[in-house]
Amino acid sequence: MAVDMNMKILIVDDYKTMLRIIGNLLRQLGFTNIAEATDGSMALQILRGGEKFGMIISDWNMEPMTGLQLLKEVRADPKLKCLPFIMVTAESKTENVIAAKEAGVSNYIVKPFNAETLKNKIQTVLGEF
Repeated sequence: MAVDMNMKILIVDDYKTMLRIIGNLLRQLGFTNIAEATDGSMALQILRGGEKFGMIISDWNMEPMTGLQLLKEVRADPKLKCLPFIMVTAESKTENVIAAKEAGVSNYIVKPFNAETLKNKIQTVLGEF
């Protein structure tokens, strides 16, 4: 099945510059329907607002709700639990990767990264595009 390049993607990061960078990389890859949230609780409100999303790309380190907490909330919600979720972090600590995997993360990206890395991670989750 082909990847819907017009699916809505939610990017979550408390750092505006990172939101802009990820948004630009997604646009470079051909995705056009991008929404933003500046922390996990805002993302959860958006996700539970009824709009349909095709994927979440979230930073790990945020306040007041971290990306890991957001991931756990998403996986616990029957309407959202199957949503592809890619975690972005500056830390590649083994225990963080294990915690994210145990919580049900779809894939994991360590900063800094480029469009090619993002594309590869998305393809492992959604398929070729």
